[in-house]
Amino acid sequence: MKKLVAYFSASGTTKKVAERLAKAAGADLFEIRPTIPYTSADLNWMDKKSRSSVEMNDSDSRPEIAETMPNMADYDTVFIGFPIWWYVAPHIIHTFLESYDFDRKTLVPFATSGGSGMGRTVDELRKLCPNADWKAGKLVNGLSDQALAAWAAKFS
Repeated sequence: MKKLVAYFSASGTTKKVAERLAKAAGADLFEIRPTIPYTSADLNWMDKKSRSSVEMNDSDSRPEIAETMPNMADYDTVFIGFPIWWYVAPHIIHTFLESYDFDRKTLVPFATSGGSGMGRTVDELRKLCPNADWKAGKLVNGLSDQALAAWAAKFS
């Protein structure tokens, strides 16, 4: 059973957890990088005209991803990591999910957050890949390596 940790990290927080998770789960690692990197101004959620605010207010927004995963078909389980933006996953995660065939794959969302919970995140993502085996999402802020490994082991 081959596992992948695919993640988007705007500030580096989710990247650190994704690297730890990949190690704990014995999984490969893939960074979901936007073609145009986000600047700190882009991420200013207080500015209604910032790039992230504009994207999150447009349900059809699909930020372009810089590179694709050529062998996605090889993976049975995909952990998908991201920061919580406006109580849901950033729309670049929608781009990622719509770019591959995840039918009959196990998808395990994980997130970092500065304060909000997962909200309706998994319900929203499930709509994009209804034939995948979605697992409950988990906020991974502050999890120890041992706790992260124990959680990842549930999906082996």
